Amino acid sequence: MRVRVGPPRTLRARLVAGTLVLLVLACAAAGTASSLLLERFMVDRVDQQLAMQAGRYAASLEHEEREEHPRGYDGRSPFDDERGDTRGQAPGTLGVRVVDGRVGTPAVVGQADPSLPAADERALASVPPDGLGHTLSLSRLGRYRLMAVRSSGGAVLLTGLPLADVHATVRRLQLAEIAVFAVVVLVTGVAGAVWVRLSLRPLDRVAATARRVARLPLSDGEVALPDRVPDEDPRTEIGQVGQAFNRMLGHVGQALAHRHASEERMRTFAADASHELRTPLATVRAHVQLARRDPAEVPPNVRHALERADAESSRMGKLVDDLLLLTRLDAGRPLAREEVDLTRMAIDATGDARVYAPGHRWRLDLPEEPVMVPGDPDRLHQVVVNLLSNARAHTPPGTTVTVALRERAVREGAPPGSGSGSGRAELTVTDDGPGIPADLQGEVFERFVRADKARSRASGGSGLGLAIVRAVVAAHGGTVDVESRPGRTVFRVSLPSA
Repeated sequence: MRVRVGPPRTLRARLVAGTLVLLVLACAAAGTASSLLLERFMVDRVDQQLAMQAGRYAASLEHEEREEHPRGYDGRSPFDDERGDTRGQAPGTLGVRVVDGRVGTPAVVGQADPSLPAADERALASVPPDGLGHTLSLSRLGRYRLMAVRSSGGAVLLTGLPLADVHATVRRLQLAEIAVFAVVVLVTGVAGAVWVRLSLRPLDRVAATARRVARLPLSDGEVALPDRVPDEDPRTEIGQVGQAFNRMLGHVGQALAHRHASEERMRTFAADASHELRTPLATVRAHVQLARRDPAEVPPNVRHALERADAESSRMGKLVDDLLLLTRLDAGRPLAREEVDLTRMAIDATGDARVYAPGHRWRLDLPEEPVMVPGDPDRLHQVVVNLLSNARAHTPPGTTVTVALRERAVREGAPPGSGSGSGRAELTVTDDGPGIPADLQGEVFERFVRADKARSRASGGSGLGLAIVRAVVAAHGGTVDVESRPGRTVFRVSLPSA
């Protein structure tokens, strides 16, 4: 499992992270400054001690008693390891005489063998006799603070004190600061997270309202927008966002209300027009059929005109029926509900298609057990017939059209047809024809959409067949989609199984 590490994404996390980063930087700066100041203060104290000695310890090495009495007047070395220096110097004090650039034998209080390598002697010889403190790192002794003065005899007297205690004190301060700063950062992080969460609660309410709006079906029908955001204080940034969001919701609500009213007017007009047209169309067809049955001799041109009038009135009647059906489905009219054998329906519709289009190759791919779905049998039969008619009308003779039916389980392990919406019946109509143009696939289920922009009657119907398919499938709680490329077009209908 790959864990992605990157900058925080949410505003809450960014605010907390930014606060912690600034706090860590401030703590680091404060810790560094305090450590440097403490070290500088303690080094200055060491310089004061060296100035007070003024080279007296190194000058004591000039006394002839050291050569005449190498073990001292009392029989002990003045640089005894255990008892320290008999001259009252602190343990670790370094004394060196430099004569004409040559470093004499160094003396270190508390060490019996204070000899130094040549590199350290050269470093000691380079210390200027200016009476100021200088820091050197000696390979055997560690870091020392040295001060050099010139004696009356012309020799340079070096006196040094170790800086080990200074560094140890600074390290203890740094460890204490790290512990304190870690606790401060942890407590600040927890408190900051709580504070930021409380401060951003109005923004959470704005986001919750936006999510509720995003879940609403805004494409059609009447839409009830959620309550407005209560935070509208213009003095705060979140209040300004809430105020702007509420104004946007108001505009959206007005637009949706106007759209719904327009849709209702269009549905009413389509329903009224369909109802009003059905009666005169039926009357026209009746008179045309009556005239065609008249045994009297009719001129050929008149008979042709009657045949055309009969055909066009029949086509107009079907168009009116389709518009009336779409209007009822848009208005949410309830459909019949009974168990429908989708397998038998596919067999019957395919058999009818073979009669209408014998030049096509019609194939069935059905399961062994019948697939049952709840719904209106007449409307579902119309879905299958419209899909097959669409494949027949828009593909040349010789095209293979395959009608397949499957039942799939939605939940893992749920058997098909187990009820409670656990199964889906999937009907597919596949053909190997020329396919649907890419620019038409997104709107193929819209009303009056046809591949032939010239709207020739010879190349298709009225453009309502697939719109009826989508409306009927949606009324049954299903979905329909299309995938098409040259040589393969698939219409897929998914319905809840019984």
